Amino acid sequence: MAGATPDPNAFGHEAIEALREALRLSPKNLPLRQHLADSLLGCGRFAEAEAEYREVISQAPDHVGMKLGLARAFHAQGKNSHALALVEDIVKHAQAPARAFLLHARLLAGIGEVETAVRQYRRALEMDPTAVDLTLATRLGIDARETDSEVVDGKVRAAWGEEGAEPTPEIERPKLGFADVGGMDTLKEEIRMKIIHPLTHPDLYRAYGKSIGGGILMYGPPGCGKTYLARATAGEIKAGFIVVGINDVLDMWIGNSERNLHALFETARANKPCVLFFDEVDALGASRTDMRQHAGRQLINQFLAEMDGVKSSNEGVLILAATNAPWHLDAAFRRPGRFDRILFVPPPDTAARAAILRLHCQGKPMGDIDFDHLAKRTEQFSGADLKAVLDQAVEAKLREAMQHGGLKPLETRDLLTAAQQLKPTTREWFATARNYALYSNAGGAYDEILKYLKI
Repeated sequence: MAGATPDPNAFGHEAIEALREALRLSPKNLPLRQHLADSLLGCGRFAEAEAEYREVISQAPDHVGMKLGLARAFHAQGKNSHALALVEDIVKHAQAPARAFLLHARLLAGIGEVETAVRQYRRALEMDPTAVDLTLATRLGIDARETDSEVVDGKVRAAWGEEGAEPTPEIERPKLGFADVGGMDTLKEEIRMKIIHPLTHPDLYRAYGKSIGGGILMYGPPGCGKTYLARATAGEIKAGFIVVGINDVLDMWIGNSERNLHALFETARANKPCVLFFDEVDALGASRTDMRQHAGRQLINQFLAEMDGVKSSNEGVLILAATNAPWHLDAAFRRPGRFDRILFVPPPDTAARAAILRLHCQGKPMGDIDFDHLAKRTEQFSGADLKAVLDQAVEAKLREAMQHGGLKPLETRDLLTAAQQLKPTTREWFATARNYALYSNAGGAYDEILKYLKI
C-alpha cells in the first residue's frame, strides 16, 4: 500500500526463515546453525537462539564461541545463574574472548561481587579496548575518585544504618487456582497438607501443635510450571503473592542485600496470609562451602534467620521456592522448619501435555486436532517446549498464508511437524540430575528423579 512504513523486522524474519530452510537441507552444517543462532540473538528472539546454541554445543561441546552465545542468550532472558555458571567455565579457557570477560563482569556486578567484576572488566579492555560499557564502568566506580563516588574500583562503603530505598514489592492477588493447573495431583496434595489445610482448618492444626506457615522447595527441569503452581497456590487460598527474584535482593552496596531481604519478609508479614515465592532460589542460597565472598555468606545467614522467624513471627507467611539446581542450595535450608518439603516437579504427563496444548491453541483457527495423539508424541516435553511447538506451527501457517493467501486452520500434522523439529529441553537437565541422584543422594532427596527415570 502506498505510503506504508516497511516493518524493519520483516527483512530479519525473511533471512532467518531462509537460514532455517537451508538447515533443513543440511542439518549437520554447524557454521550455518551458528549463523542462525547469532541472527536470532541479534533479533531479540532469545529462546529460539538458546535452542540453536544448545544444538551446536551438543555436536561441538568444546566450542567456546557457542558457549558464549548460549550464555548471552541466558543473560538476555534473565537466566543469570545459568549464564554465570557457563561464563565461569568459558573464562578459564585460553581462547576466551574479551566479550566473555565483559559478560562475566556484568553478571558478577549483578550478584554484588564488584571487586572481581572490576578485574574482569579491566581484563576485557586489555584484550579489546573497544569493549567499553560506560554504564557498567560507572556502576563499578572504575577510575572514580573518593570525592566523586561511593564506589571506587569496586570497593564500596558499608551501608548499614544509612538511608536508602527499600524494595516495595508488588503484591499480586492471583485469580487462578488448582483447577487451572493440569496434572500435578501429587504436588497439589502436598501443598494442600502443608499450606492450604492449615489455613482452612487452623484449630485442628493448632491442636496438634502445627503452625500455619512453613516452606516448600520445588525443583525440576525448567519450563515445567513451578512458578505457575506457586501462583495457583496463592489463588487457591486467596492470599497475597510476592515474587522475589535475584534482582529484588542483591545489591552492590555492602549490607543492602540483607536489608532488602528483611524488607521483603516484613512486607509478607504485614500482608498475611501471603505467599512469598523465591524464583531461582539457589542464586540467593548457594552452598556456603562454595563461596569465596564473605558478603554471600552473610546473605544466606540473613535468609535462614528470616525463615526461622528469629525476630518476627512467620505465622501466616507461606514460603515457596523454585530451583533447577537443588544440589547447589545450602544444606541448612533443608532443615525442619525451613524448606522441610522438597517436591520434584517433573515434565507434564500425557494427560497434562494434552491439556497444555489445548490451552495454547485457544483463540487460534483450529481444525480437528488430535491432542491425545500429540501428547503421546511429545514425551519429556516441558510446558515451555509445548508452547514452542505451537509457536513454530503458527509461524509455518503464517508463512503459508502469506504465500498462498487465505487463512488456514491448524491441523494435527502441523503440530506434529513442529514437534519433530524440536527436542525436549528437559533432557539436558535430566543428564545432570541423574548423576546427582545416583552419586550424591545419601539422604534420599532425589529418589523421585530415579523413580521418574525408572532406575
